[in-house]
Amino acid sequence: MLFLGCFHIEYESYYSSAKYLSYLLTPATVSLAIPLYLQIDKLKKHYLAILASVFAGTLMSAVCILVLSMLFRLSHQEYVTLLPKSITTAIGMGVSEELGGYVTITTAVIIVTGILGNVIAVPLCKLLSITEPVAKGLAIGTSSHAIGTTKAMEIGETEGAMSSLAIVVCGLMTVICASVFASFY
Repeated sequence: MLFLGCFHIEYESYYSSAKYLSYLLTPATVSLAIPLYLQIDKLKKHYLAILASVFAGTLMSAVCILVLSMLFRLSHQEYVTLLPKSITTAIGMGVSEELGGYVTITTAVIIVTGILGNVIAVPLCKLLSITEPVAKGLAIGTSSHAIGTTKAMEIGETEGAMSSLAIVVCGLMTVICASVFASFY
């Protein structure tokens, strides 16, 4: 945003250039299903824990955005812009647009969230003594989507697969949750 402002680049010009990148994010996200398929047995074994943890993460994300929006007195439009921060860009842009948020800011927030999750995932899991591969993967995927999932895949095959699954489940839950939470503020 600072770059666009300093160089007086029109939003329409930026958006017309960035739409191709957004278009390519969808197939990249879909490709994350491969490690998930390879771990289908663990998926079946832990399906209740998976659903519960992703639901808890999705709900906590929405509650945190609500509380911070109230604390910082954000407008409704700014609030709904932040609601889809923890889901993949392809879904988050649609959620933000549907709720009346600033789509470009949503995109930036999603990217920053993913990078932050990628950077702090391993130290945070160590700090909190999270050693179970399924739990690590679900936490990373729920909080930091595809960018965080690249870190989960570096950690291990199970972590990567569970993180990939969390992206999909969290995306679906956030679509529903964001619609509900949008009316709270």
